[in-house]
Amino acid sequence: MPSRMLDYLEKTEKHALWLCFFLLCIVGMADNLTGYELSFSLFYLLPVSIVTWAKSRAWGIAFSLLSAFVWYLVDRKTGYAYSSGVIIYWNAAIRFCFFIIVTLLLSALKQSHREQMLLSRIDGLTGAVNSRYFRELLQLEIDRLSRNGKAFSLLYIDLDNFKWVNDHQGHSAGDGVLCAVVNAAGNNLRKIDVVARLGGDEFAILLPETSVDEVDTVVNKLRAALLAAMQAGQWPVTFSMGVVSCSRKEATIDEVIRVADRQMYEVKHNGKNNVLFTQV
Repeated sequence: MPSRMLDYLEKTEKHALWLCFFLLCIVGMADNLTGYELSFSLFYLLPVSIVTWAKSRAWGIAFSLLSAFVWYLVDRKTGYAYSSGVIIYWNAAIRFCFFIIVTLLLSALKQSHREQMLLSRIDGLTGAVNSRYFRELLQLEIDRLSRNGKAFSLLYIDLDNFKWVNDHQGHSAGDGVLCAVVNAAGNNLRKIDVVARLGGDEFAILLPETSVDEVDTVVNKLRAALLAAMQAGQWPVTFSMGVVSCSRKEATIDEVIRVADRQMYEVKHNGKNNVLFTQV
């Protein structure tokens, strides 16, 4: 299935059960009306597959049993003459096993799909979200601002003296710095806040529902925690930070990023180790 269709099925979880019950009823009635000469096995798989992907493997197994039972009832009602009375039960059991196999395969595919999605969104070294996924989340925040008017803030961070750490203490020390930054940020931010590694030693932090009046306290607390983490690791690293608070519904993702990036580089070119705030 295309990725977008799979994602859509997961988002329709609340309605999946009703949809699958409805589909199973339609398939069962159609199978009953057309008689035993036409096979509907493929169509019985539809509700089983949808509920497995949208809900869970357990629901897939339940619908496998239900679909096999409906198929069994249709077989009895159509009155097809088997050579032995046991055959109808054997067929029902085989169909159930067939549905179970499909359920298990789909469940494994779903897990693999989720793992691949996670890997495509997460920086492998630090566990922060990557640049591409960060832009998606930032766009969602801008869309939310345009709907309900709730401001957000964006923080861009560049690590001062990071190159010195890599050159004099080795890349393992540099990796330790990057991981320490993400850990310290995660421990001092809310669950809804997003920490992203943009590449190299540049990071971005998205602060949803954080206005210009609130961001100063949040950023100063975060900066103190980051500096403490660097001191604990005995790394001579400080932080150049650019902060933009966005409350204008017409703002675009490129505009917000450009302003935050500009603020950060202004700090970088004027002595480093500081924070510069602005708003759009």
